[in-house]
Amino acid sequence: MANARLNLPTRWLIAAAIVAGVVAGGAFGLYVMGDPSGNNAPQVAASGEDDKACAAKQDMATVAGAAARGEVAAMLAASPPQSLKALSFNAPDGTPMTMADLSGKTVLLNLWATWCAPCRHEMPALNQLQIDEGGEDFEVVAINVDTGTDEKPKRFLQETQVDALAFYRDATMGVFNDLKRRGLALGLPVTVLIDGDGCMLAHMNGPAEWASDDAKALIASVR
Repeated sequence: MANARLNLPTRWLIAAAIVAGVVAGGAFGLYVMGDPSGNNAPQVAASGEDDKACAAKQDMATVAGAAARGEVAAMLAASPPQSLKALSFNAPDGTPMTMADLSGKTVLLNLWATWCAPCRHEMPALNQLQIDEGGEDFEVVAINVDTGTDEKPKRFLQETQVDALAFYRDATMGVFNDLKRRGLALGLPVTVLIDGDGCMLAHMNGPAEWASDDAKALIASVR
């Protein structure tokens, strides 16, 4: 059961996210609903040629789900895998880009905001994962979804000593809303594992210890 796999610190962080959602109010509302893992929403059925191609990768998604243990046990296999190539956000230089621009890389996509308490906890771990595993075939793509200017999220990264993650940005919350429409995002943080063809293989809501051996084994299972 998902509840049994969450340690006490993780449960506390998810509870903190709910409180943060009340404070943030209109932006996202409550962060986690139902089971504390946050993974209780149905996915949208595949459609379109890209989604059909991704749906054929169910075996890879199943492998990813089986590898999600320990610190990353809340990561669920996509069923079915679907294309996220069209997700759009800003590159580190501020120019528009899509997930298709990262073709050829396995990507751990993470959405975060400065007012998200669990995000503050897990960002250094995501940073360490990028240091340990990042390269030509893998990248942690952490997208900030604060509205307003870049000043606050950049200060957040300095305060948390996050220096290995590129500064991807979406001040419109379009990425979050897209994932929400697909039944993948219930709050922040939300994390999605995507292969080199832009196909989502696994997903989760809530924080995790991304610098752990469990997280590295999950990444290794699909590289």
